[in-house]
Amino acid sequence: MNIIYAKYNINHSSIDIATSAGYHLRIDCWEAEKGLQTTPCSGCALNALALDKPLEYARFYLKGNMQM
Repeated sequence: MNIIYAKYNINHSSIDIATSAGYHLRIDCWEAEKGLQTTPCSGCALNALALDKPLEYARFYLKGNMQM
C-alpha cells in the first residue's frame, strides 16, 4: 500500500490518508499516542511531526515505530 497523500485534520486531531489503492484512512492521534511512554519534549516532537510532516507520522504509526 503506497500512501499518496496525508494531511493533519485539525477538527478531529487526526491524520487523513489517501492511498494508491483507493483507500482512505484516518489515524486518531490521541489513540495512536495513548500507550506511548513520552517525556514533555518527545510529546511536543510528536505533535510537531503530526502538524508539519503528517506523512512521516503516518509511516511511523503504520510500521509500528511510534515509541522509537
